[in-house]
Amino acid sequence: MGFDQVRRDWTTLGAEDPLWAVHVAADKRGGRWDADAFLELGRRDVAVAREQLASLGLPTTWDRVLDFGCGAGRLSQALAEHAREVVGLDVSAPMLETARALDRSGGRVRFVLGEDPDLRAFPDASFDLVYTERVLQHLPCPVLETYLAEFARVLRPGGVAVVHCTTRPMWTPRGVVWRVAPAPLVRWAQRRLLGYPAPMRMTGVPERRVAEVVAAHGAEVLDAAAVDEPATHWRARRYVIRRPAAG
Repeated sequence: MGFDQVRRDWTTLGAEDPLWAVHVAADKRGGRWDADAFLELGRRDVAVAREQLASLGLPTTWDRVLDFGCGAGRLSQALAEHAREVVGLDVSAPMLETARALDRSGGRVRFVLGEDPDLRAFPDASFDLVYTERVLQHLPCPVLETYLAEFARVLRPGGVAVVHCTTRPMWTPRGVVWRVAPAPLVRWAQRRLLGYPAPMRMTGVPERRVAEVVAAHGAEVLDAAAVDEPATHWRARRYVIRRPAAG
């Protein structure tokens, strides 16, 4: 499955149940997410990331931020409370329509449709912060690694990327399914047995590989915090990646 299939799937998910697709919860399907509660989740997640950055002696306010895979904008709006400008990028036009409808940032967020399997729309050294959470896990590995390299490219010298990335399934019954079942079977089960509007693939990348990719493009991993989520049946890391300052 390539980038175009990902875009088609998330266009369907964004059109049918955008808030649930962004933050899956069994009791929230069918449009049952409360918008205020949904946005509050974004504030909580950004607060945790800011604590991680502060513990490393890194800035917790920014000039220009890229929220990669912004979906319905829950993180974009939270980030806008600490930044002059946030660019929310997503491949799903319906998701962006929802994000604009929910936007309470007072104009500090600009939502942009991503139509390329890279960040060619943005020049080198465009952002102080790149932030992405629960997004890369849904991409094919080659596309995922391309975006990791692109995050390094678009960071300004001294800039930081906060990157959530799954590593491997847990040893739970559903985690074992993720480990052994062929991808076409998983997609079929999500559609036919779980009733998803479109399937959501999951991709794991070892911590070592993340470090290798960003190092090859001039950046370094400063921290990798465990952020395992039993509800997803996957282990994950939140990486802090920095592009060294000039000179």
